[in-house]
Amino acid sequence: MSLSLGATYLGEGRCHFLVWAPRAGKVEVHVVGPSDRTVVMERQEHGYHQLLAEGVPPGTRYFYQLDGKTERPDPASHYQPEGVHGPSEVVDLTFKWSDSGWEGLGLADYIIYELHVGAYADRGTFEAVIPHLDGLCELGITAIELMPVAQFPGARNWGYDGAFPFAVQNSYGGPNGLKELVGACHTRGLAVVLDVVYNHLGPEGNYLAEFGPYFTDRYRTPWGQAINFDGAESDEVRRFFIENALYWTKEFHIDALRLDAIHAIVDPSARPILEELGVAVHQQARQLKRKIHVIAESDRNDSRIIRAREAGGYGLDAQWSDDFHHALHTLLTPERNGYYKDFGAVEQLAVACREGFVYSGQYSVYRKRRHGNSSLGLPPEQFVVFAQNHDQVGNRLLGERLSQLVSFDALKVAAGAVLLSPYIPLLFMGEDYGETAPFMYFVSHSDPELIEAVRNGRQEEFAAFDWAGKIPDPQSAATFEICKLNHDLKAGGDHQTLYNFVRELIRLRKGVPALSWNCHAEKETIAFEKEKLLWLRRWQSGAQAVIIFNFGNKPATAEFPFPKGRFSRTLDSADQKWNGRGSLCPDLLEADGNASLTMAACSLVLFKSN
Repeated sequence: MSLSLGATYLGEGRCHFLVWAPRAGKVEVHVVGPSDRTVVMERQEHGYHQLLAEGVPPGTRYFYQLDGKTERPDPASHYQPEGVHGPSEVVDLTFKWSDSGWEGLGLADYIIYELHVGAYADRGTFEAVIPHLDGLCELGITAIELMPVAQFPGARNWGYDGAFPFAVQNSYGGPNGLKELVGACHTRGLAVVLDVVYNHLGPEGNYLAEFGPYFTDRYRTPWGQAINFDGAESDEVRRFFIENALYWTKEFHIDALRLDAIHAIVDPSARPILEELGVAVHQQARQLKRKIHVIAESDRNDSRIIRAREAGGYGLDAQWSDDFHHALHTLLTPERNGYYKDFGAVEQLAVACREGFVYSGQYSVYRKRRHGNSSLGLPPEQFVVFAQNHDQVGNRLLGERLSQLVSFDALKVAAGAVLLSPYIPLLFMGEDYGETAPFMYFVSHSDPELIEAVRNGRQEEFAAFDWAGKIPDPQSAATFEICKLNHDLKAGGDHQTLYNFVRELIRLRKGVPALSWNCHAEKETIAFEKEKLLWLRRWQSGAQAVIIFNFGNKPATAEFPFPKGRFSRTLDSADQKWNGRGSLCPDLLEADGNASLTMAACSLVLFKSN
C-alpha cells in the first residue's frame, strides 16, 4: 500500500485513514467533537481498513471503533493531545524547515550528548532545550541524543513505556515542538539521535493486541510478551515498526536512530527484522541524500549486529559498548556486584580500547557461561562509549551519578578515557560539569495496580547488586523533580573547571590528528596492572599521541615504550590549572624507545609528538 499508516492529511479537509486491524470484522472512524460522526472503513486485504474522509481538517480528534463496541486511539496516531487513553488527532505534517542544506554527519564526527527532555530544562519541553544548544556547541558537542519521545502515560517517564510509537509526547510539545528542536540543532551543525523502542510497548495505553497479533507468547521479554516479528502475520507487524523508523527520519529529519535493547527482539527468521529495518533506513538515506545511521543497544557482544551484510552481519552502523563502561567503572569505583563481577582489571580496559568488546567468547562469571564473539578489526566509529548514560545512572538504587561516587580527579580521568578513546564518545546530560542531581526512574501511571507493580519490580531488579535500602517512589512527582539539572553549577568551582577540562578534551580530540584519526590499525594499548596504569598510543602518519592513565589513588612509576622522538606534554589533569595537585611529568620528553615516568595519583596525561 502506498499511503502511510494512521491519519494522513491530504489538504482541503481531506484525510486518509489506514489501520491494520485483522482482529476486527468492522472498523469505523469516530470523529469526536462538534462534528461528531462515525464512518465505516473499507476492509482491504491482509486485515487493513481504510477510509478517505472529507471535512476532517488538522486538529480533528478521532477514535477507531472496533466491531461497533470498543473505541481505541489509532495505533499509528501522530498525536495524543489528551494522553494515551484519549482520542488521536489529525496532524498536518507539513513544516517550514530551515535546514535545507543539511546533509548529516559521518559517525566518526559524532560527539553525543544524551538528554531527557523532561529533566534537562525547567519547563521540560523541546522548546526549553533550544536555548541550551549554543552552549553545547561551545562545549564541542556535535550530536544530541533524545531519550524516547513517543507518547507515554502522564507527563513523567523515561520514555521506554511509550504506547504510541508514532505520536510525539504531548507534554514535551508534540510534533511541531520536536521539529522546531531538530531544525534548531541542524542550523547549528548538530545532528539529532532519537532513541526508539521496538522491543516492547509500555503497559498502560497499549491497545495494539486488540487490533492484531502484534505480540507473541512464543518468547518473553523483561517487559512481558515479545513483539511478533517472525510468526503468522508478522509481515504487517514489521511494516508498522519499519514505517515508524522511516517516519522519524523523513518527517522529523532525525539523523540517527538508537534502537533500545535489541537483545529483547527475538527473530530467528532468515531475514531478521533488524537487518530489514537497517536496509530500509539506508535506502531512504540515499533517496534523501542525507547521512542517516542506525545504532543498536545490545548486551550480547554480538559483532554480527554491525558487521556488513556481505560478511553475514545485519549491517547496522554502530552499537553501544557496555564492556567499555563496565571496565572503566570498576577501575574508578570498588563496585564488583551484578555485571561488574566480570570486570576490574586494567587489561580489560586496554582490550576495550583495542578491540571494542572485552568479552568475545570467554567465560563470564556473572552470566555463568561464555559470552560474546570477536569484534576485532571493526572500525572504531561503530562503537559508542561512555562513563555514564541513563541506564548506568538511573538503574542504580538512588540514581547516583559518577560525581557522587568518585573524586573530582576521577571525574577528569573518566572524561579523558571516553573523549580521547578512538570510539564515538557519549556524555550523559550534566556529566560535562559534574551535575550532582540524581537521575532516578520515574513514571506517572494512572492504574494503582500498575503503579504498585512498578514499585515492586524496581526493587527486585536491584537484588543482583546487593544495594541496601528502599528505592525512591517512581510514581512520586518529587522523585522526578529532584532529577532536573542545575545548569548554574557550571559557573563556578570544580564544576566550572570540569566543564573547561571537558571542553579542552573535545578540542584536542578534534584538533590533534592522531586523536581524530579513527583507525584500529594505528593504535596500541598496554596495561600496567600492578601500578594501575594504562598506556594508549595513537598515530597518523608521523603524528603521535600518547595518553597515560593512572587509575590508582597514589603516584605510580613505570617504564613506557615511547617511540623515538620529541614529545610535549599537552594536557595533564594533575596540573593546577585543572585544580589538580601538580603534575609529576616533564613538559618535554626526549624518547629513545623507552621513557620512565611518574604519574600523579588518579590522573591522565597526554603527550603529542613535536
